[in-house]
Amino acid sequence: MDHTAHGKAGREGSLSGRVALVTGVSRRRGIGFAIASRLAARGAHLVVTHHQAHDAEQPWGADDLEAVLAGIRARRLHPDQRLVDVAADLSEPGAPEEIMQRAVIELGHVDILVCNHARSGGDGALGQLTAEMLDMHWAVNARSTLLLVQAFAAQHDGRPGGRVVLMTSGQGQGPMPGEIAYATSKAALAGITVTLADQLADVGVTVNTVNPGPVDTGYVTEELAEHLAPLFPLGRWGEPDDPARLIEWLVSDAGRWMTGQVLHSEGGFARWRHPAAGATRQD
Repeated sequence: MDHTAHGKAGREGSLSGRVALVTGVSRRRGIGFAIASRLAARGAHLVVTHHQAHDAEQPWGADDLEAVLAGIRARRLHPDQRLVDVAADLSEPGAPEEIMQRAVIELGHVDILVCNHARSGGDGALGQLTAEMLDMHWAVNARSTLLLVQAFAAQHDGRPGGRVVLMTSGQGQGPMPGEIAYATSKAALAGITVTLADQLADVGVTVNTVNPGPVDTGYVTEELAEHLAPLFPLGRWGEPDDPARLIEWLVSDAGRWMTGQVLHSEGGFARWRHPAAGATRQD
């Protein structure tokens, strides 16, 4: 027997039969797309969410959704793997429960939840903040994530392989100038990780949070890239597949002993060298 080939096949098919719900999958240059693509290559059935209206308001713009879905399908390990996409505005109070209900109706059960979505823009520094600005970031980045985890827990029946991954930012590693609303809402997820992990351990679910670090998902200008280049000891910005590889491991059987952790996938980003280095993106 070719043990090398056997090991490779076992690794690739390790999520076969499991269902993963990944939010914020709307652009081929995004982290959500990289995560969904890796889980598809492992054999998982997928439910992905997107909110193109948000992308359209950003400098990078919205992507071709059909091309996004086709790219994920092309990575599937088996042709019969299901891929369900759901348009959802996670600022709406009932959206998390509706997404989970749709996933269960379509695929029966959700084993893996990756909360990759985030609101970007419409932020500010002290002196610029408004109640609406703070509320919108809280609603999308923190409230909807916690309600998704709650809906996930409600439908989970204790079968092996239960995984939850949240996404935070680098707010605990250094300042994020001009992004107080965003940094506050993301800090809440890092802060609650241990509590969620403790409760969900009772049903065999692991909970971890990933800070993807500075990842170029299409927003990095040539000027910004040059300005921050000295802070990357490995000589490059993060790519969407960098945090996606970590998340792929966390939700696999190999990551079953990791829970309650906030993990930093930053490639040694030395923000301490530059007081203005901070913001990261992960949609």
